[in-house]
This record gives sequence, C-alpha cells and structure tokens, in this order.
Amino acid sequence: MEGTRAPKRLIEGTLEERSDRGCPRGRWSDGVERDMRVLGVRSWKEVASDRLKWRNMLDQANHRQPNGTVSS
Repeated sequence: MEGTRAPKRLIEGTLEERSDRGCPRGRWSDGVERDMRVLGVRSWKEVASDRLKWRNMLDQANHRQPNGTVSS
C-alpha cells in the first residue's frame, strides 16, 4: 500500500490534524499490538496478511473474556 494513501496513514497514525491538549490518544495499531500480545502473537501484520490466520485470531479474541479467561 502506498505511503500517502489514507488507510496506510490511518493504520500508522500519521494523519495530520490538531489534537487536544494532554495525553495523546493511542493509535489504532497500538491497540491491535496490545490485544495481540495478550493472545501471544508477536507480529500481527504478518498474521493479518494471511486472511485465514487473521480470522482465526479474531475468533480467539472474541471468545476471550476481559479477565483473560476463555469462554466456551
């Protein structure tokens, strides 16, 4: 994906816009990395490039409770 396209800039958090004062909000990719670390995935971009693996990872995440346990 070209670096100037909006989806790439959005994922990498490089959109130019004025932000509020105080603590900066996290980027979308930071949240994905944090969630994938909980699932034990180190390189989420590599997993996301394989649609079947990514879908399985999302299914695992959806079955996981906020406290870290897995629901049946």
